[in-house]
Amino acid sequence: MQSKQSPVLRLSVIAVAAQLTALAAGAAFAQEATDQTVANPGKAEVVITGKKLGMGLMVTEDAPKARSTITAEELEKQRPTGNAYQALEMLPAVNSYNYDATGLFGGGMTLRGFNSDQIGATINGVPVNDSGNFAVYPQEYVDQENTCSQFVTQGSTDVDSPQVGATGGNFGITTCAPEKTQRVRVMQSIGQLNMQKTFVRYDTGAIWDGKLTAFISGSHAQADKWKGKGEANRNHIDLGVNYDWDRFNYIHATVLFNKAVNNNINNLTLAEINANGYYYDYADTFKGHLTPVKGTAQVETTQSPAYYGLSVNPFKNIVASAVSKFRLTDNLDVAFTPYMWYGFGNGGTQQRAVSEKGFYNPATGKRDQTVDLNGDGDTMDTVLVANASVTRTVRPGANLAFIYTTDSHEIKTGVWWERARHEQTGPMLKLDNDGNRADIWLQDGQILRPDGHPANSRDWISISTAYQAFLQDTITLAGDKLKINIGVRTPYIKRDFTNFGDELNTVKPFSFNKTYNEVLPQLGARYRVTNDDQVFASVAKNMKAPPNFIFGNIGSNVVVDAVTNLPVSFKDTQPETSWSGDLGYRHQDSKFIATVTAFYTDFKNKQASSFDPETAKNTYLNIGREKHSGLEIELGNTPINGWAFYGSLGFLKTELQDNQYGFAGTTRVLLPTAGKDAPAAPRRKAGLSVEYQDGPFWVRAKARATSKQYASLMNDEVAPGYTTFDVDGGYTFANFGWLKRPKLTFNISNLTSKQFRNPSSTTVINALPYQGVSVNSVSRNYLGAPRFASATLSVDF
Repeated sequence: MQSKQSPVLRLSVIAVAAQLTALAAGAAFAQEATDQTVANPGKAEVVITGKKLGMGLMVTEDAPKARSTITAEELEKQRPTGNAYQALEMLPAVNSYNYDATGLFGGGMTLRGFNSDQIGATINGVPVNDSGNFAVYPQEYVDQENTCSQFVTQGSTDVDSPQVGATGGNFGITTCAPEKTQRVRVMQSIGQLNMQKTFVRYDTGAIWDGKLTAFISGSHAQADKWKGKGEANRNHIDLGVNYDWDRFNYIHATVLFNKAVNNNINNLTLAEINANGYYYDYADTFKGHLTPVKGTAQVETTQSPAYYGLSVNPFKNIVASAVSKFRLTDNLDVAFTPYMWYGFGNGGTQQRAVSEKGFYNPATGKRDQTVDLNGDGDTMDTVLVANASVTRTVRPGANLAFIYTTDSHEIKTGVWWERARHEQTGPMLKLDNDGNRADIWLQDGQILRPDGHPANSRDWISISTAYQAFLQDTITLAGDKLKINIGVRTPYIKRDFTNFGDELNTVKPFSFNKTYNEVLPQLGARYRVTNDDQVFASVAKNMKAPPNFIFGNIGSNVVVDAVTNLPVSFKDTQPETSWSGDLGYRHQDSKFIATVTAFYTDFKNKQASSFDPETAKNTYLNIGREKHSGLEIELGNTPINGWAFYGSLGFLKTELQDNQYGFAGTTRVLLPTAGKDAPAAPRRKAGLSVEYQDGPFWVRAKARATSKQYASLMNDEVAPGYTTFDVDGGYTFANFGWLKRPKLTFNISNLTSKQFRNPSSTTVINALPYQGVSVNSVSRNYLGAPRFASATLSVDF
């Protein structure tokens, strides 16, 4: 047995052990790919003290349903630019991927085969899914240095979770409380691709008789793209103020501000990869305009691939909340969380070829107005302009709960309310010959119609008013051996939609309103077999309302009379619902923790929706019925002689129950999707973390293996399985004068520069033509970034 004074030898042993284990898993995963041809905060159930089992990747749980949590101990080991999806990647239920190694460009996630727009997302109890289409943007919300925990409830949302769009569980982020000791923390990260992040946080310490603590932090992060020209540029401010009268009465307020301007990374089709290679990206230069000539039609077309300077995602948002709790009597507490969510920005590729004769007239609903865009004195031309979908959201809300406690009951009841004003436009700006426009945010210098109104590729307002009442009784029996949760929630949403008409449709302005609501029961139980062993089971019904953009789908959901240019009917769609059940076993002692969970989910009216930023086209499918089932295993230990391990294994089976239909010309053709796997839902996933710590020094190796994934409902395109390896480490130095806790860490991701891809959409029916039915939408891929190394120096004052 080697001594602790041999860290180099031990590191090599760790690396070999991790590689052998991951290769074994990866070989099984890769085997099935070889034959493919490349064609709520405040939950007080668990109190964690001391060392975390699994070194922060796993904690003891007591909930009567499936739940996984990672802590600050794990988060501080990860790259500081990372986002919420990266932090969850080792969990067996989570299939996450990022557009680059830093996490600054965003990413995607599925949970037990549910897409991210089917998963409720909260920060300090505030819902952050897009109020229109329920999408999640993990890179926007909070600095990872200020995140203290993240959790997922895999089968259902909590009964008081403020959601109308979650059929696949919930994931939440809880920010760190202000420190009770005055402190300044400075962190500087540097890495490849000119990556850098500067983070500064000031904590006031406890003031005002120790009742008030506060912090404010600011950061700037940037990194070049890993292929092609362009960068991510992010500025962020977090503010937290806690006022604690005592442990029963407090107000914890946070304000999280983010502003980022990112160039997009080109997500390629399989054909583009085969033709142009893995590193194919957007064009380095703008192709320019045709020379204007009066009396002659200049017909410009969109550039493909687009100019990288026009493929951008500028966005800014604020999430403000105040989590408060007050004790009314010895048995009755009230919890109240008001919040405000504001977001503004655009995304995709800012280019469109616009006819000078095709400007919208709201009086007739026709595109027969003219504007001279290139200044040649005629209106015969088609001209390239900057254009993208701009969204402005103002979203106040509040969650109110009363908690009544007796010896054996905790009864929680309350209401949630939210009103989201979701304004979606598509302004157009002129481009010069170098591809520049007056404003990257597409606000200043907008092209106007003859009537003075801005020209738009869409012009909608959705006002979504949501309510929810909830009631839950948590019953504790037999000296806490048995815990039973009986609950119900009643989400309700009313969508008031107004379409003002735009330069892409021939329809007069119109309005629709529609309400969706369900009664969603929950039942869960946990039984302690011994002090260290427990079994749990749960079942819950969940709902997701249809997205707001179905009200603007002219020609499909919205049927228009060709003579009057007015809608004559609306083809509504039913809310997506699911029944989800968990059955599991937990062993939790002082040295070892393990969880095994079996699950089953039955969908009805499963929705698949997406927005293509290249074409500004919304895609919506009602897939019908779908079933998911599987098994998840997690295990971890407290350090033994400095060694800590975490392992996870997930098995998932998804099955579409209904066929889809397409058209070969005018002939209706059945596409046999029944019995196929759901897209972006790998059947197997494994993770392994091996860590060694000796006093101030630590190092770990991680491996993650993912099996093949289908890219369409027909399963006619496959993304092969892959295995990636990461190495992290660090050293905490002794205090030096006024420098406290100096710490140096490093992170190396995708050690072997593995090339892999993840499907970007769940709405593609067939990736290849089938019996005369052409491809309904192109399947694109998020590509894995190559090996990336970075280092971070942190010091307190």
